[in-house]
Amino acid sequence: MIQNDVQLSGAHPTWWRAPSAATLLGLPLLVWEYGMFRADGCTSGIEVMILWGFALLAIAWALPHRRSLRMLRTTAAGAGLGCAFLPVLFAMLMAVAMTSG
Repeated sequence: MIQNDVQLSGAHPTWWRAPSAATLLGLPLLVWEYGMFRADGCTSGIEVMILWGFALLAIAWALPHRRSLRMLRTTAAGAGLGCAFLPVLFAMLMAVAMTSG
């Protein structure tokens, strides 16, 4: 096979990079946050954001492996990672605001 041939199927050879990077960073944090907020027994906006994070990471993995969906896959993975870090960032900002008195 010639190296300059275009793949006929349109499959992206490195489709897994964005979802795996977001999953490695965000999934442990999402699981920890889910356990912490679920044990509290409350259903708030933060818990909804955590569930959106899980859903966006799952969507990033479930999208077809075509080159045309690369940006959508990257956006879903990045948004899932953002949903993982926003509750922690919010908690840190609240702690800083309470201690600065």
